[in-house]
Amino acid sequence: MKREILCLAAFLSACGTAAAEGAGRYAMQKTETGIARLDTETGEVSLCREDDGQMVCRMAADERTAFELELDLLTKRVEALENAASAPANPLKPRLPTQEEIDQTMSLMERMMRTFMGIVKDFGREDAEPQKT
Repeated sequence: MKREILCLAAFLSACGTAAAEGAGRYAMQKTETGIARLDTETGEVSLCREDDGQMVCRMAADERTAFELELDLLTKRVEALENAASAPANPLKPRLPTQEEIDQTMSLMERMMRTFMGIVKDFGREDAEPQKT
């Protein structure tokens, strides 16, 4: 275990140098159990091994825990959105006015418009009268 930590520390320092020199996004270092892969952009370390001619990588334990927590959070958010979408109509939705309320409103607006038009006609008469000097 102690040896793996020392190897990982050496790997990380070597990768930092490689990243500074413009190497690719991933840096790899051979270990006793396989290959450690460093994502030079995010700092995530994955442990890789060859399996049937293919490289298989798995996240380190702390990254896996963070990944699972994020996955749980996203799952809960999706469930909440699905529940909200399937819920009945919003009970706080405003109701439409009744015909009586519409008639009252229209009557009030008609009176306001008649008063306004009367004021406009009065101004028109004042402008039509010759001014006394």
